[in-house]
Amino acid sequence: MRAAFFRTVMEIAEHDERIMLVTGDLGFGVVEPFAQRFPERFVNVGVAEQNLIGVSAGLAMCGRIVFAYSIGNFPTLRCLEQIRNDVCYHRAAVKIVAVGGGFAYGALGATHHATEDLAVMRALPEMVVVAPGDPVETEHATRAVAVHPGPCYLRLGRAGEPVVHRSAVSFRLGQALSLRDGDALTLITTGGLLETAVRVADRLSARGVEARVLSMHTLRPLDEEAVLAAARETRMIVTLEEHSIIGGLGSAVADVLARRGDGRIRFFPMGIPSAFALHAGSQDYLRREYGLSPDSVLRSIEEHLQ
Repeated sequence: MRAAFFRTVMEIAEHDERIMLVTGDLGFGVVEPFAQRFPERFVNVGVAEQNLIGVSAGLAMCGRIVFAYSIGNFPTLRCLEQIRNDVCYHRAAVKIVAVGGGFAYGALGATHHATEDLAVMRALPEMVVVAPGDPVETEHATRAVAVHPGPCYLRLGRAGEPVVHRSAVSFRLGQALSLRDGDALTLITTGGLLETAVRVADRLSARGVEARVLSMHTLRPLDEEAVLAAARETRMIVTLEEHSIIGGLGSAVADVLARRGDGRIRFFPMGIPSAFALHAGSQDYLRREYGLSPDSVLRSIEEHLQ
């Protein structure tokens, strides 16, 4: 996803002189091409995330479209007050980009696990929250947030995520993408677990259970109509996210079902417990530990189907 993001930002910047990239002294291997091509539109503020957001907000108030880039939870939690007061309050065109959502930086421990960011960003007024599921969605999401007039949060994986979409995508902020149809249940996922959802649906199909798969790449605004259609047509919804079970996709879907559903729906959220991870290791390892591997998700769904 990271490569797709930077490739797309470079392409956008070629045609729009308002585009700027601000970073907090990291990612030189991927930010250097932008810095070399557009030196007057690149700012490294150093290891100072509050300044990252403050400078970005100031540039946006002067008419620039600013991508503020950092890793994990650093461009969100460390500078939350600046995001709320400088960016959201002024509806500034700052696009906060966090690479390494979930357990992408798993080996570095809980300080680098971005597992509460979606909940925090969803709570901020004016903020659009986007977590694409693969490099294809990342390209479309980058273009979409660039033209959105206000604040956006773009949550990416780290690198090496597979392409899941095999055909053209009609991407719009706030509109879920359907990757698979089915009438037995609906798997709704956000971010980097999209491939897992598709693999689980394929394995269910081999056992005679057809699962619908929705990529809910935008958590705010949420595609409520897609959720309600899934509830009405499949009667069972499973949400899947590499994020705390509190405040993310599962909470957003539950809110829709509570407010607008008919009450006759089986709903099972799957995510990370609201606790600091006691393990450190690769992203795949931590996904297995917390029941988010394809095998674990499949077993859990099969138990709920019984």
